[in-house]
Amino acid sequence: MTSSFNVQDAAGYEQLMGRWSRKLAPKFVDFAGIADGEKVLDVGCGTGSLTFALAKAANPREIVAIDFSPVFVAAAQARNNDPRIKISQADACALPFEDNSFDRALALLVLHFVPEAPRAIAEMRRVTRPGGVVAATVWDHLGGMPGMRMIVDTLAASGEAGRQLRARYNFQPMMQPGEMASAFRDQGLANVEETQLLQRMDYADFADLWAPIGAGEGPIGKFIATLDAAEKARAELAVRDAYEACRPDGPRSFANIAWAVRGIA
Repeated sequence: MTSSFNVQDAAGYEQLMGRWSRKLAPKFVDFAGIADGEKVLDVGCGTGSLTFALAKAANPREIVAIDFSPVFVAAAQARNNDPRIKISQADACALPFEDNSFDRALALLVLHFVPEAPRAIAEMRRVTRPGGVVAATVWDHLGGMPGMRMIVDTLAASGEAGRQLRARYNFQPMMQPGEMASAFRDQGLANVEETQLLQRMDYADFADLWAPIGAGEGPIGKFIATLDAAEKARAELAVRDAYEACRPDGPRSFANIAWAVRGIA
């Protein structure tokens, strides 16, 4: 299985999304829960936002973190100095663990990039003990990320390729209201609950927003990388105009919503 998320460099991901996932992670942990002495699985750990938040939220016995991307695995391993945390490369749709191995299986900002998301949820349920918790959160790209919608809507005005980017970006798996909760129920999880988590994204200026995208990071950056030099320049100028909105360049703040779901194995 492959991930639809495009990563070139861990530092670029940090500027694009990692700094915001670190702020979202404690809110997700509060919703998903954790207790001392538990063994917890972090599915799609990225650079470790959830992994290290779990270690701070309680005193778990062990945290096992996996990601499909070797770039992310190497970055998370480089940050780790906690003997309770083990980080390795693995596939969310074929977890290399025995049944009932974990007290909780969690996924932060991952399932919308998994083409076979229901299969990943089934795997998370399989490796979680009876009575344990499975939980996940994903951004609401269609209605809950105005900063990113500003970018994709601007790019969509440039032509058919931009329109196709917007269609892909806005309708990734698990993003529609109730969709992830329904998938949890379909995979046999009980007492499924859904909520929304709010996280603001604050940018110092346009360059702070655009730099990782212009460098090819993430799904929008992947699209930008397909453009020739003149098209890239036009795209940057158009998005800059949308960001500045007839005001001087400088700080901007966007309120973003993530769907969060938990269920009992």
